[in-house]
Amino acid sequence: MRLITDHIVVGMMEENCYILHEEDERGQEDRCKSPGEAVLIDPGAAADRILELLKSLSLKPAAILLTHGHFDHISAVPGIRDAFPDIKVYSSEKELPMLGSEALNLSAHMGDPVSLFGVIGLSEGDELSLLSRSFRLLETPGHTAGGCCYYVEEEGLLFSGDTLFYGTCGRTDLSTGSEAMMGQSLRRLSELPSEVRVLPGHGDETSIGDEKKHGLLSFS
Repeated sequence: MRLITDHIVVGMMEENCYILHEEDERGQEDRCKSPGEAVLIDPGAAADRILELLKSLSLKPAAILLTHGHFDHISAVPGIRDAFPDIKVYSSEKELPMLGSEALNLSAHMGDPVSLFGVIGLSEGDELSLLSRSFRLLETPGHTAGGCCYYVEEEGLLFSGDTLFYGTCGRTDLSTGSEAMMGQSLRRLSELPSEVRVLPGHGDETSIGDEKKHGLLSFS
């Protein structure tokens, strides 16, 4: 079945929360009786809005994938966990300290402290089988030490978090960030096929090929 990549823009930082699910041709009554499976990527705020959208689409999330630990990418996780206690949450293993620290994830400074525990840590190249597809974790530090992307090769999709945006990359001057590591991560992403669609944590969609044309992923 076709993969649907819905998204909702949430929070003061206008973060892209992605809601992935398969096309469901059943009638509304059947979908309500047996909701379809969904995967959430970076539910950063507005848990109530995300839950309402899931309800309207007759979806039940099976997993949350986090690209990194900053507050604007994780703040809705507790509310979604309350609604779906069995949901599994994944991130890079190297990002677990930030997820558990209100100071490191910057939520302590935003008036709504969040610390996440019980998150399943993944390593470079680990693959998750979700929605009948393989989601492979690519470690892309730079914005944070444990930043990552999720690559769905068969769909030609890269969920890039705050590593790669349209025409630019994530800032490196926050806690655990590194300009040198960001350069290495961008070089790595430049090796992906040009046709790969890039769905970033903020702003508009782009592609690996377009970012090579822009010069961001051009390396001699």
